[in-house]
Amino acid sequence: MARTPTNLLSPADQERRRALGVMKGVALGALIFMAVVFVFAFAFQQQVPALAYVRAAAEGGMVGALADWFAVTALFRHPLGIPIPHTAIIPNRKDEIGRNLGEFVETEFLRGDVVRTKLENTAIASRLGEWLADPPHAERVAAEGSLMAAKVLEALSDDDVQGIIEDLAREHLISPEWGPPLGEWFARMLETGAHHGAVDLGVDSIATWLEANQASFTGLVSRRLPSWLPGVAHRLVDDTAYNEARKFVAAVQADPQHPARIAIDGYLVRLSENLQNDPATIGRLEDAKSTVFDSPRVRELAAEAWNTAKTGLLRSLADAESPLRRRAATALSEIGERLTTDAALQRRVDGWVTDAAVFLVDRYRHDIASIITDTVEKWDAEETTEKIELMVGRDLQYIRLNGTIVGALAGLAIFTIAHALLG
Repeated sequence: MARTPTNLLSPADQERRRALGVMKGVALGALIFMAVVFVFAFAFQQQVPALAYVRAAAEGGMVGALADWFAVTALFRHPLGIPIPHTAIIPNRKDEIGRNLGEFVETEFLRGDVVRTKLENTAIASRLGEWLADPPHAERVAAEGSLMAAKVLEALSDDDVQGIIEDLAREHLISPEWGPPLGEWFARMLETGAHHGAVDLGVDSIATWLEANQASFTGLVSRRLPSWLPGVAHRLVDDTAYNEARKFVAAVQADPQHPARIAIDGYLVRLSENLQNDPATIGRLEDAKSTVFDSPRVRELAAEAWNTAKTGLLRSLADAESPLRRRAATALSEIGERLTTDAALQRRVDGWVTDAAVFLVDRYRHDIASIITDTVEKWDAEETTEKIELMVGRDLQYIRLNGTIVGALAGLAIFTIAHALLG
């Protein structure tokens, strides 16, 4: 199997490869040591009978070392390159291992009861509050949120957004009939007398205008008089009209039951009734509404409003010192402080997070676990084998070393027992 060049490995994998090589050398050294001891004991056991025990121990150690070498090697490749059945298990059964691993994670970890138990024992809201209460953390969240919001705004098509706004306006503003609801609102307003304030404001505005615009009455009436009348008569007529207008407005201001006020009330009552029941009035209002909303200038204003709002938002989101960013960071910090002190809020947030996590796990756990299966299937068999060997191979070499020691002890014990019983 081709090895990945060292310069392509991460520093951690390079260190694992070095440690694996050291342990392989130790395990091989133990095997060679046992072989040397076996040869020496076998050669001189006739002269020194006690060396038979040493030979038995060395023989068992070699058998244990070779057996465990075969077992460890068979996990990753064919021993000595010989395609023995049931060897090179990881590269040959990579996909099956991935499926089994995904199934194991799905059935043992991605269970609603497991997730709920874990989250209920974790103070999520309190920890989140402590983290958010720190101003730098709140500013970081605000900055990341602003960056995401800016990316979303930039990705939006202006034409699509304007189309959506137009569709929403048409669905919720233009299509519904305005007359009856507006008439009902007028009727309730008239019943409570809420319109009196608006009438007072209008009368006061007229009085203020008359006070400041006497010159507007010059010639207003006198221009209709015969030209042979003297100028004094003209001025007298205009002054009289101005003064009478001021007196009329003042009388309306002073008298809540003035005939003009009663006339306005009567007109509004008739208007509210007509808006609810008169098809002609309703039709005129609908025609006026359609004319306004279908006007090209209104559409242009809507487009300009969106572009202005978008530009302003992008500028505020990009500026770390903008009022929007500062208020967002302050609000996040305040939320964090509340989460650390408000026990009731902590319980609610913990409950929301737990319920949401359990729902997602119960509904999508198979899809989540399939990430493992799909990812393992896409891995190259040789690279996967090398990665796994780098992760666990050093520990597996201890099996070889332990096998050598256990084999030596087993060989010695078997020979001792056999010699004691059989002579």
